[in-house]
Amino acid sequence: MIGLIAATAAGAAARDRLAAAWPDRTRVYGGPVADAVRAAFAECDRLVCFLATGAVVRLVAPLLAGKTSDPGVVCVDEAGRFAVSLLGGHGGGANDLAREVGEVLGAEPVVTTATDAVGLPGLDTLGLPVEGDVAAVSRALLDGEAVALRAEVAWPLPPLPVAAEGAYTVRVTDRIAEPVDGEAVLRPPTLVVGVGASKGAPVEEVLGLVEDALREAGLSRASVAELATVDAKSGEPGLVEAARRLGVPLVTYPAGELARVAVPNPSDAPLAAVGTPSVAEAAALVGGGELVVPKRKSAGRPAMATCAVVRRPGRGRLAVVGLGPGARDLLTPRARDELRRASVLVGLDQYVDQIRDLLRPGTRVLESGLGAEEERARTAVAEARRGQAVALIGSGDAGVYAMASPALAEASDDIDVVGVPGVTAALAAGALLGAPLGHDHVSISLSDLHTPWQVIERRVRAAAEADLVVTFYNPRSRGRNWQLPKALAVLAGHRAPGTPVGVVRNASRADESVRLTTLAALDPATVDMMTVVTVGNTATRRIAGRMVTPRGYRWQEEAR
Repeated sequence: MIGLIAATAAGAAARDRLAAAWPDRTRVYGGPVADAVRAAFAECDRLVCFLATGAVVRLVAPLLAGKTSDPGVVCVDEAGRFAVSLLGGHGGGANDLAREVGEVLGAEPVVTTATDAVGLPGLDTLGLPVEGDVAAVSRALLDGEAVALRAEVAWPLPPLPVAAEGAYTVRVTDRIAEPVDGEAVLRPPTLVVGVGASKGAPVEEVLGLVEDALREAGLSRASVAELATVDAKSGEPGLVEAARRLGVPLVTYPAGELARVAVPNPSDAPLAAVGTPSVAEAAALVGGGELVVPKRKSAGRPAMATCAVVRRPGRGRLAVVGLGPGARDLLTPRARDELRRASVLVGLDQYVDQIRDLLRPGTRVLESGLGAEEERARTAVAEARRGQAVALIGSGDAGVYAMASPALAEASDDIDVVGVPGVTAALAAGALLGAPLGHDHVSISLSDLHTPWQVIERRVRAAAEADLVVTFYNPRSRGRNWQLPKALAVLAGHRAPGTPVGVVRNASRADESVRLTTLAALDPATVDMMTVVTVGNTATRRIAGRMVTPRGYRWQEEAR
């Protein structure tokens, strides 16, 4: 919950705007300001104070307990010009909150955290438990000193400017390790603990068994991702409470699913009780991984709990990102986030140049020239399989004549794949022309490098007969100069010579050009590969210099 506190009418007006925008996330605190701040500080995860920063500093100073427990605090000035991340920028979420407040109120977010200022991900913002000499390692990263990355388990981290060797170290491990000076230890959630329990098994017995198993195997409790068991035990109090104390979910599976998992230590007892020869080992192994602690029993007499531990490999992450038609303001916020999250960027060299300045320090860039789409797709998938966080970029929308198809054809279910939509060339051109896509429409590529011309021509003919607005991608190049005239001739057999045609080159870029002509007047020689050609249907009209396709055919009927 986000607590909102204001002292003046102007502050209250901005406060109420925020409360209206986030009704389920905020709580307004009234009354004397000092009392309101104290109450919100104790009850909320984050605070937005519509007060001077000096006043907020004095009010919260006596309340501070520690970096890991204090809520994030954001200050907004009386004029609503700035949203200042004052306290708990990373751990308390104030940096992100300042940006969110800025979007709602039109205020400029002010974030002074050192790593944010230079574009580095903070070690305490990666979503992983971190311990050790975090401040010293962060300072070394900021100062450009040599920091080594020791990844004992693969995990898709964001880019970090690390070296092969260095006086400082970022260690990624799920093993018990006492950090040394100059070392920060990240704990990825790689461990799944399968648990079985008799009815009424005490939580102390379950928790003691799990902790003993982890300790004796040299594994860190902080890397436990979940407890797993059979559906029949989903409400067993000892298991539910053990998961709560560990701070992880209790995940359950049907007995039939667990019975199909091959395990080294099956038993007749769970088969008779819940319908599967294994609970602990099978529940831990059902998602794959390495069995690092085979089934063991608790020390009770009789033993009322069993557990097994599996290490699941970190899954690599492939984000297929559409960059839009070229203009920076048409690059979506989600695409920006993925570019900054990726430790490896794969793309066509000219597209990489468009967004190189958005990449974080330490991003590894793998770029290549025209005609290497399949190679880029294979490279991106291979990097993700190595446990990396990868962004594969393309222009427009990644799923439209771009990199999503070859990448997904190459990828299997051993990596996570995220699609990030982008503004397509057809949409960018359509916005410049007016509203040519107001009714049913189709996009057709005239490039016969991957599709036989006979297939392309059949699709053009079908679109012509169906009276669809047609947008031609890849209409003409120096080596392919006859396809566009032939496609236009097919359309001309079904549409009047005066049918509006929009010709847009380099939509949204500095040298964009927009022409509105007709089917009969279009000169194919004026078209190249950087051009999108949109041909209207029988209802499309030119109105006030714009190309408009009505949502229905009423205009056509009225004209008869």
